[in-house]
Amino acid sequence: MKVSMVTGPGETQVVDVPKPQVGPNDVLVKMRACGICGSDAFYISIGGVPPRQGETPLGHEPAGEVAEVGAGVTGISVGDHVVVNPMAAPSGIIGNGGAHGALAEYLLVENAARGKTLEVVPKHIPWEVVALNEPMAVSRHAVNRTQPKPSDKVVVFGAGPIGLGATIAYKSLGVSHVVIADLIPARLEKALKVGADAVINSADEDVLQRLIELHGDGEAMFPGKAGTDIYLDAAGAPAVISAALTAAKNGARLGVVAVHKEPMPVDFINIMSNEITIVGSMGYPTEIFEVTRDIVANWEKYSVIVSHTIAFDNVGEALRTAATPGAADKVVVTFD
Repeated sequence: MKVSMVTGPGETQVVDVPKPQVGPNDVLVKMRACGICGSDAFYISIGGVPPRQGETPLGHEPAGEVAEVGAGVTGISVGDHVVVNPMAAPSGIIGNGGAHGALAEYLLVENAARGKTLEVVPKHIPWEVVALNEPMAVSRHAVNRTQPKPSDKVVVFGAGPIGLGATIAYKSLGVSHVVIADLIPARLEKALKVGADAVINSADEDVLQRLIELHGDGEAMFPGKAGTDIYLDAAGAPAVISAALTAAKNGARLGVVAVHKEPMPVDFINIMSNEITIVGSMGYPTEIFEVTRDIVANWEKYSVIVSHTIAFDNVGEALRTAATPGAADKVVVTFD
């Protein structure tokens, strides 16, 4: 079978490898779609992930059709449509330095068990939407970390895939008002389509003043704060942290799910005096299949997130497109 693999710094190839052998507790999945993540571009740039430097199989956002089922596996049948938990693979995280990657014609799911390593999804959901399961679990965990209540007022910074997924998650959890801030008008249009109550174009609008208009004045030691309860950074720009902490009222929460590549100064007097809570978010300890239910219920909204579908025959183009700033929002590789 064919696998897309990092072969050196800045280099990938589609290589032929033996088709995996299915053990009694395993399932073999014929890949139908796999999303491209920003981390894929990072792995390519550094030449792979130790201990598989120079030979790292790519792809950790899988969706596919069950092709073979081990004799000891129950609750799963050939032909089922499934999503996979990349972090549960005993041979290492799928597409993140493990033995297997999902940018391949087939993916071996070891110790296959519904609700643990994979989950069955309805067959009417398009493959490119099913492949959003893994990144949307990242969004859902970030939302859960901010502990939202229905009465909360929220602003999400960044209308990329994670920010849009977080917006859907907040609304699915019943949050009363969710705003998305971004610099790109086309992304803000998507934000409204997935259910944002309002948007802020931070390129030409005063974010603090717009939040006060939308969420009212917030109680704080000093005036001029917004009534926003939760700020979620899904953009990763230092200006986002500064804007959030400048606007944050007493008791506000700031969640950070975006990757910040450089340290930045933080005014702890402000954090202390307004008792602001800052929480980080990484991965999806429990949310990988929690979000599956929401995708099943709201798949039309999630479909808005996908900007490009590119066939596996052109996987190099897919990787380049996803790695080019401004070229795409979410790229999903599809298979015949």
